[in-house]
Amino acid sequence: MHTESDLRCFVTWCEERGLDPLAAQRPHVELYVRWMQEVRRYKPSTISRRVAVVAGFYRTCVIDEVLAHSPAEYVRRPNVPPESPTLGLTHLQFEAMLATARTSANLNDFALVAMLGLLGLRIFEACGANVEDLGEEHGHRVLKVRGKGGKVVLTPLPPAVSRAIERAVGDRESGPILRTRNGTRMDRHCATRRLHRLAEAGGVHAARMHPHMLRHTFVTTMLDAGVDLRDVQIAARHADPRTTMRYDRARKNLDRHPNYILAAYMASGT
Repeated sequence: MHTESDLRCFVTWCEERGLDPLAAQRPHVELYVRWMQEVRRYKPSTISRRVAVVAGFYRTCVIDEVLAHSPAEYVRRPNVPPESPTLGLTHLQFEAMLATARTSANLNDFALVAMLGLLGLRIFEACGANVEDLGEEHGHRVLKVRGKGGKVVLTPLPPAVSRAIERAVGDRESGPILRTRNGTRMDRHCATRRLHRLAEAGGVHAARMHPHMLRHTFVTTMLDAGVDLRDVQIAARHADPRTTMRYDRARKNLDRHPNYILAAYMASGT
């Protein structure tokens, strides 16, 4: 969905300038980048992602012999900051969200917050989960998650998350886990509205509450708790460890500097 939106943005930009996307040259793509920077004021991460989509489109055109070469091959992309600009919730704010959702009259609220914040699911993964995806594996209660690229993984459910999901499911044997008040499948817009209400009820003052903030909190809380970066990467299903590192808001904390670990390890010699 995001890829389609990003590519549509470029095609629309070309149409507004009377340019055939298949006739574009490298200077045109460079102008598109400059337009996103100076006119639309997009963040570097957004620009980099959109240029990556355009580059992938032209790469496919070259593979399919529609074009001889890609005009986006040597286009310069803006530097993306090493730290994620998204701010996750603090430990106390996350606890407040969980407590408010647990006592909410809407049984879907606790399941929503637990699936996003305690399982680290992306919003489309949480909303797309069905009752049929619940199961048992080697003595663990698990949820079959369909992630990016159609990849399917089994995610173990801690007891608290399992109870939250069971409350939302009730006696149902099929259908979506997360539902609206009308009984239809919850989407990301409905989920965002529910999170706004929960934050307001729980006294959580966040600049911009949205579903990804809870996934962000999932990663940062794990790192703050001392979970190994590699284990966090696996739990968050990040293909690149650098993506996980962008969430580590405490990596500049001198208390965690590896010099101390090395000195403690070599204490007998020093």
